[in-house]
Amino acid sequence: MEMPVPDSAVLARKARVVERLRGVLPADAVIDDPAETRAYECDALTAYRCPPMVAVLPATTEEVSDVLRICHEEGVPVVPRGSGTSLAGGALPTADCVILGVARMNDVLDTDYDNRIIRVQTGRTNLSVTGAVESDGFFYAPDPSSQLACAIAGNIAMNSGGAHCLKYGVTTNNLMGVTLVQMDGTVVEIGGGHLDAGGLDLLGVICGSEGQLGVVTEATLRILHKPEGARPVLMGFDSAEVAGACVADIIKAGVLPVAIEFMDKMLIEVCEDFAKADYPMCEALLIVEVEGSEAEINDQLALITAIAKRHNPVALRESASAEESLRIWAGRKAAFSAIGRVSDYMCLDGTIPVSELPFVLRRIGEMSEKYGLPVGNVFHAGDGNMHPLICYDANKPGDLEICEEFGAEVLKLCVEVGGCLTGEHGVGIEKRDLMTHQYAPADLEAQMAVKDVFDAKWLLNPAKVFPLAVSEPRRSVPLAAE
Repeated sequence: MEMPVPDSAVLARKARVVERLRGVLPADAVIDDPAETRAYECDALTAYRCPPMVAVLPATTEEVSDVLRICHEEGVPVVPRGSGTSLAGGALPTADCVILGVARMNDVLDTDYDNRIIRVQTGRTNLSVTGAVESDGFFYAPDPSSQLACAIAGNIAMNSGGAHCLKYGVTTNNLMGVTLVQMDGTVVEIGGGHLDAGGLDLLGVICGSEGQLGVVTEATLRILHKPEGARPVLMGFDSAEVAGACVADIIKAGVLPVAIEFMDKMLIEVCEDFAKADYPMCEALLIVEVEGSEAEINDQLALITAIAKRHNPVALRESASAEESLRIWAGRKAAFSAIGRVSDYMCLDGTIPVSELPFVLRRIGEMSEKYGLPVGNVFHAGDGNMHPLICYDANKPGDLEICEEFGAEVLKLCVEVGGCLTGEHGVGIEKRDLMTHQYAPADLEAQMAVKDVFDAKWLLNPAKVFPLAVSEPRRSVPLAAE
């Protein structure tokens, strides 16, 4: 994976930059010892590593503003970091950068149940947002598999989703407003505790911008009343293509489950060994969950199971208790951890039309044979957001490169059938060089022009999202200290 050559002029100013940062932050919030900066050398895309020049851990919007102002004046690149769970290398440092972590910014600032909103600092973890309101009968809908650890800052940066995105949408559908600190230290408020802000929809620009436009320090999020009840049904099929066809038929029938999750045989076996979820051993598994009143749940599940039976399932099990529901979900929620026990892997993230699921699953199987690497498929089937997990041996020379080539072919396939490169993990460095496969030069120029407005010096996460050859003219502008 190519990365820009570190700027020797920036590295030469390290002592001065550190001194200035220590002037605005507590002593323990500035980390410049080379051994200690290794804690920030990668995110969850662990195949690529590079310790940063410095890492800082501000605790307030004001401290973030001070840090960015100093880095702007010194011409130092800044890489924002939430919890480091990015699977696309979004928080991968460069050797001449300052990592700006928001982990200490984890307070609940305000809760307004009448208007169904909560305002939090963005270092707060996804699951703990629900934890702050669930005793009062509310919850925060987006639920990435990493929700126990991932930060709201990263969710906003990558527009993260989760198993329940089919009904509730992804982060952008649940984000009401943000406090954004621009690269020069300017603090701006965008959106707020209402349905639609006046003027330009800058909130839609910020969500999913991958730390390219500013650092989001506070967020106003939509919270919802807990549903009256929910119940999943487990379906097993003798082929992945049949399971994909079943998903398409459920969507076409007009019923809206809260989630439709898919796992293939490889993942079923690995997850069963790890979570003991009592999964049937078959070629493909669907978990379909509905919610509402008891009557609503019964009506929806009756329709869904009738559709499933037309596809001759080898297993069909409706949850009969809260304990069984938790067990059904336990395997799916543990999928990434479970496969990590048995192999190195790269988790992809592409989105396709639901109608193309059978064809794409068949092609991925053919590619697996072509490249000689096993692949497990687990994904949000209801909205076509796929997460193929390509297994490889990190200690075997050449295996990573083969894995990368395999992954690129899968993502190109997603675009070719009418989908896109990412659904919720972002572009980062993983898909950066594939952007020209989805976008024409004029499209990329328009996107980079937006970054020019927010970050004229291209100091925020400059090596991400855009192919280096495309962004090089902008990144190569001299960054002399002011």
